[in-house]
Amino acid sequence: MSGFSLLNGVRVLEVAQLAPASLGGHLADLGAEVIKVESGPLGDPVRVGGSRAIGDPDGPSFMHLRWNRGKRSVALDLRSDEGKQAFMDLARSCDAVIEGMRGGYLDWLGIGFDRLREVNPKIVLCTVSGMGTDGPYRSLGTGGPVFDGYAGLREVGTPDEPPMTGIAGSTSPPIAMYALGAYGAMGLLAALHRANATGVGARVEVSGIDVAAAWMPDLSDAELNRERSMHRPTWLPDGRLPDWPRLEAYRTSDGKAVLFGSHVEKFWRNFLIAVGREDLVEVDLTSADEGAPQRAEHVWRELREIFAQRTRDEWVELFLEHGIAGGPVNTVTEMLDDPHFRARDNTYRVDYAGVGELEFVVSPVRVAGEKFAPALPPRAGADTERVLREVAGYDDARIAAAADRHLYAKDTEPTG
Repeated sequence: MSGFSLLNGVRVLEVAQLAPASLGGHLADLGAEVIKVESGPLGDPVRVGGSRAIGDPDGPSFMHLRWNRGKRSVALDLRSDEGKQAFMDLARSCDAVIEGMRGGYLDWLGIGFDRLREVNPKIVLCTVSGMGTDGPYRSLGTGGPVFDGYAGLREVGTPDEPPMTGIAGSTSPPIAMYALGAYGAMGLLAALHRANATGVGARVEVSGIDVAAAWMPDLSDAELNRERSMHRPTWLPDGRLPDWPRLEAYRTSDGKAVLFGSHVEKFWRNFLIAVGREDLVEVDLTSADEGAPQRAEHVWRELREIFAQRTRDEWVELFLEHGIAGGPVNTVTEMLDDPHFRARDNTYRVDYAGVGELEFVVSPVRVAGEKFAPALPPRAGADTERVLREVAGYDDARIAAAADRHLYAKDTEPTG
């Protein structure tokens, strides 16, 4: 069902929608059995999120195909007594539960952490939400860009004319929304490690706003300690290093760009020798005196002319040949065709019924001796009968009573 084998034997029960579903996705990629609880009529809304669909206009989204791959889907009506009991009966044999709704959702249903511990003392509950479970904003509905805006990570414009991006006033992709699941997986696995050692479960929490707030220590921690810290004299007053041109992007002769990353003196000297501009080594790019900005701008103008003399690929080859730090600036399309990306076996293929073969990016985790090739996500509710029968020991009558009738009815309709 899943990708690697590192978490084989770990069973996780997930009640999550949209970005919080990525937590269970990370665990499934690593080999955990993730049982996703969904309810009707469509299940997790991420199934149809995004501007691109597979198969037909109502087909699955790419976020769904990534975050829900390798899971099992069970349709439960958690508002019914039978559905709640089925949830508890599944949790009895699970190592962890993911709550990926608004904070406190399972408590509201009466099947929160205290109730879970009654049937499974070792259970780990990981709550993943936007605003967290306490504080005045805890009931505020949020989304990915809101987390970044809250924490000052996103510059949001308010133009007089309609914006061209339509993504909360910025072309930058959300940060915390995509990091949320990774932090949640880290917390859950750490709690699971302790539970296995002590026999005592734990409740851990990750929120989108907290991820955003903690993302950059040079922002939040520096501001918290503004009066107890000082400006480092080796940096310019505007927050840049005196040698900032050595850490900059430059346009190449083919209209593309490279990122020059030669802040280290060794790389800088290697570059100047390779391009025959040893004269620039005499320019002081370490002192932060009054003349530093002018010297840096002079070097930047020289480098801009130098980089305009070769193509992006030619510069990458020169970097490799002469031991110079830097790399290409790609679009997503160019990255997928980049020889380094392809050489690292970064994609896998899987057949999709009625569509053909699809290609997806692999997990960024690599496991020696194992090949990453997880199954496609299941249809909403597709595993209801099998999971309730095998894991909870239910018969047909109890399955029918506990299942969400929207999704389970669709799954059990005769075909042909």
